[in-house]
Amino acid sequence: MDIRELSLKKHYEWQGKIKIAKNAPAKTKEDLALAYTPGVAEPCLAIQKEPELSYSLTNRHNTVAVITDGTAVLGLGDIGPEAGMPVMEGKCLLFKEFADIDAIPLCIRTKDTDEIVRTVSLLCGSFGGINLEDIAAPRCFEIEKRLKEICDIPVFHDDQHGTAVVVGAALINALKLTGKRIDEVKIVVNGVGAAGTAIGAHIAAMGAENIIYVDRTGALVPDMEFVSEAHRQVALNSNPNRERGSLSEVIKGADVFVGVSAPGVLSEEMIRSMNKDPIVFAMANPTPEIMPDRAKAAGARVVGTGRSDFANQINNVLAFPGIFRGALDARASDINEEMKMAATRAIASIITDDELSADRIIPDPLDGRVVAAVARAVAEAARKSGVARK
Repeated sequence: MDIRELSLKKHYEWQGKIKIAKNAPAKTKEDLALAYTPGVAEPCLAIQKEPELSYSLTNRHNTVAVITDGTAVLGLGDIGPEAGMPVMEGKCLLFKEFADIDAIPLCIRTKDTDEIVRTVSLLCGSFGGINLEDIAAPRCFEIEKRLKEICDIPVFHDDQHGTAVVVGAALINALKLTGKRIDEVKIVVNGVGAAGTAIGAHIAAMGAENIIYVDRTGALVPDMEFVSEAHRQVALNSNPNRERGSLSEVIKGADVFVGVSAPGVLSEEMIRSMNKDPIVFAMANPTPEIMPDRAKAAGARVVGTGRSDFANQINNVLAFPGIFRGALDARASDINEEMKMAATRAIASIITDDELSADRIIPDPLDGRVVAAVARAVAEAARKSGVARK
């Protein structure tokens, strides 16, 4: 039985990967009077007078909504909200396991941006944070932007920013290992969806000056026709030398390849055309842009993928539990750029100089040091940047 068959079998057995646990007794009449009627009226009235007390008198302070419309689910595409539920439950399981955060999956039966924004905004009073998940680009950009403008709690699209944070951490240590500077390297990002766009923006904020985005039509340049406004903005703020052509053309002389695209699109010949000691992050799942053994045989110094069965797994679980733990602990109103950058640096710092190697540029997702380090760094960044309320 392979892992997919076994997983299906287990899901039949589990009938759900999360459940509600009680935090107050309900065994006697006195218990009921305190937790429910008539005693519960007092916390209700206290919150009515001071809504912020909902964080102290309910579990809102430790609850996150994991929200999807089911349009871009885990490499499966638009499979619908009900079919996306196992992934959302899995996300909630990881929130609880790694950061002791109670997360609730909410799968919304609409693809209408206005309806999604309105639905989520109306639910904000019940949660301490919103994790958007598996919403297709380009709608995901507008949904997140609008929700961040109207919600008073953190809104975080993990497919974008969680991926970017972890790629940034991996890049810090890969550059350290190869002795290269981020402001001097040429970086090719293949795939200009939610993840690729956010990765490029994040590593640009880290100091990268020469980033080329490539989609199916080739390198993005400002005078081409664009499928979306997001692509146009990306083109205007990248590719400073206005290189044109396919991936095989623009990857020549590159130092870093970041793939969030499709299986098998990167060849050994392309890697051989890159600069000395190339860094290859081939993160298409489940089959990467190039398999690690082939990439190394072609000369790649450092190779990372999204898979757990290879070294250097670049996985969002390194980021989102600690980011939300820190944001909730600081009662942040936002997860801003300063907090994301703090998370990147914290993840990178887990790997000591003694541990750093071509096969260990980033912590293992199960490394117990990660969440605490990220949470501390994120909470501190929230306070320094003025979005903390605690």
